Amino acid sequence: MTQPKLLGISGSRALRAIWGMEEVGIAYEHVPVTYGADSKSAEHLAVNPNGRIPALIDGELQLFESMAINLYLTKRYGGALYPTSAQDEAKALQWSVWAISEIEPLQMQIVVQKLFTPEEKRNPKVSEGAAKGLQRPLRVLNAALAGRDWLVGDHFSVADLNVASVMYLMKRIDFGYSEHANVQRWADACYARPALARALAKP
Repeated sequence: MTQPKLLGISGSRALRAIWGMEEVGIAYEHVPVTYGADSKSAEHLAVNPNGRIPALIDGELQLFESMAINLYLTKRYGGALYPTSAQDEAKALQWSVWAISEIEPLQMQIVVQKLFTPEEKRNPKVSEGAAKGLQRPLRVLNAALAGRDWLVGDHFSVADLNVASVMYLMKRIDFGYSEHANVQRWADACYARPALARALAKP
C-alpha cells in the first residue's frame, strides 16, 4: 500500500497539515514543496491547482486546504482525534471554519505587516486595528473553553488541532492573549504536544 504524501514546508500554512499527519501517527512521505516556484510547477498544480501548499495525495485522493486535509486525516486514520457523534462532528467542522474565517484574516494582516513589509513601509494602524479586531473572536474562544479543557469532547481532537494550528502564527508574530486565561491554558496544552514538535522539526 502506497504511503500518503504530504506536500509543503513547516515554515508555512502547511505546518497545520504536517502537525495533523504527525498526530494521526501513520507513516507518510513528506515532500518539502515551498510557496515559491516549485508550488507553481505543472506537477504540483496537478494536485493543487491554486499553486499553494499544503496538498495531500492519498491513493487516488488529491486534496488541498489544510482544514480539509486534517479533517480527512483524522477521520480516516486518527481514531479518537475525530468525533464519533454527528453533533460533535458538526462542532469540529464549526470550529475549523471559524478559525479560518474569524481568526486568520485578522492575524494575517499583522503577519504581512511584521514579516513581509519593509519596516519603512509598515502601517502601524493596520496592525493595531487587526489586534483590536482579534479580541472579539478571542473572547468567543475564551468563553467556549470556560470549565473545559478542549473544544469538543473530553480530549484533544481535530477541532483543537485545526484552531490551534491556525493560531500558531500568533506565536511567530509574538501576539499574546494572556488576558484570555482559558485560551492561554488551552493553547499551552496544544503547543506542548509532541506531534507539533515533530512537525516543526520537518523542513
